[in-house]
Amino acid sequence: MDKQPKVRAQSASTFFYDGASMRQPVPGTIPIGGLKEDVAFFTGKDADGQFIATIPVPVDDALLERGRQRATIYCQPCHDARGDGRGILFQRGNIPTASFHQEKILNYTDGQIFDVITNGAGLMAGYRWSIPPADRWAIVAYVRDLQRKRMAGAAAAPAAPAGIK
Repeated sequence: MDKQPKVRAQSASTFFYDGASMRQPVPGTIPIGGLKEDVAFFTGKDADGQFIATIPVPVDDALLERGRQRATIYCQPCHDARGDGRGILFQRGNIPTASFHQEKILNYTDGQIFDVITNGAGLMAGYRWSIPPADRWAIVAYVRDLQRKRMAGAAAAPAAPAGIK
């Protein structure tokens, strides 16, 4: 058994007609973890290719906490802890960074935010490979929570007296 013929990876072979020892997978083979049937979860889009309006996973405290942790790692350096776009790029390089609270982003659907995290936009690079889809949805939930808290705080703030600007 110790001295039997065998094929080493990436070596040449005279046995197969193409001269390669490693074989191609059977057509239609799906790798482990490669079957992504839930299109909305993995792309942020529905079957018609339109962005989905709401997060396709249940939002709870654990998801928000995971989103906060991931946002601290991946988003906070550029967008700052409150999501105002005043992170290190703005402070040191005066590079404009989007605020999560600007009208444009407030009007995005959850699927659009997921797509921006996945593929990037403008100067922002995509995080498709470094952040798994479940964590991207957690970040979306956290960003929405930040926006909700900001809007609630703005609504609860008293209006300025007339004549004061």
